[in-house]
Amino acid sequence: MEEFAAGVAWPGAVAVSGGGDSLALMHLLARWAKKAKLTPPQVLVVDHGLRPESRKEALGAARKARALGLSATVLRWTGPHPKSGIEAAARQARYALMGAWLTRKKLTTLYVGHNQDEQAETFLLRLARGSGIDGLAAMRPLAPYPLADFPQLAVARPLLGFSRAELRAWLTARRESWVEDPMNDDPRFDRIKLRRLGPALAEAGLTPARIALAAGHMAAARDLMEGLTEALLDRIASPDRDGILIDGGALGAAPRALGLRALAALLQAASGAAYRPRFESLERLFDRLAAQTLGGGMTLSGCRIGPAPARERLFGAQTLKLTREKPRKSPI
Repeated sequence: MEEFAAGVAWPGAVAVSGGGDSLALMHLLARWAKKAKLTPPQVLVVDHGLRPESRKEALGAARKARALGLSATVLRWTGPHPKSGIEAAARQARYALMGAWLTRKKLTTLYVGHNQDEQAETFLLRLARGSGIDGLAAMRPLAPYPLADFPQLAVARPLLGFSRAELRAWLTARRESWVEDPMNDDPRFDRIKLRRLGPALAEAGLTPARIALAAGHMAAARDLMEGLTEALLDRIASPDRDGILIDGGALGAAPRALGLRALAALLQAASGAAYRPRFESLERLFDRLAAQTLGGGMTLSGCRIGPAPARERLFGAQTLKLTREKPRKSPI
């Protein structure tokens, strides 16, 4: 914990559901802060209201936090809940509630209890979806907040190196109890389907530790690609008064994987979007750019890219200009 927290903003808040992973993290952070003579972590518990027992379980988790001398806040997800896509909607609501609370309290880091097993499950889920390097790198130990509305926040995951069984054994040794959410055994969710395959995968040598190790290798590859992308962008792009000037020839001649990453980064910078455009659309744009068949230009992610005016050809005849599209005026 000491090594992990050294580079993370403190004080912080810890998300606690009442389950084994988040309770273990709460205890570990409280012990670490006390030993280091730092401000104790704030505890955030979200009551999703998805089950009759959820309110009681949320209050129980808050009581456990207060028994450690920690300040605990229960946040409630109110209003209508969707009939489908419950898992994604609950995650969105949870992070929105906690993000707003962190912002009000002027805290910047939310600690969450994701463990090694969940890292392996994330890798397999993304593998099933055909993800590339970034997806297969799975979860970062320290990552931007998952909602674009909170660009100033970060999520910290100190437990990615520990298995679910190790964390529960640690709690059991200290006579601590935890709640098992029935949704964690609901076969409607893809993650639970994978979890049930765990014993068979482990028998074939695909243990969570081995899969998480593969995710770590992909993370190293991702970090390398990010560094190469930054170096390429420094060489081929220059901010302009109303957009970005790009050396289209150099971008089109870059290795395809690197060029796609650079083009995505440029589109995000120009549009202000939190996420990259759809990969298929990005590929089509890059292929036109590389083949020098953009013509008068193309649009993607609310941006337009095309030949730069003669007076702005910083990189010669193949200079392109990327600009954010102006919002269309309402006919009314």
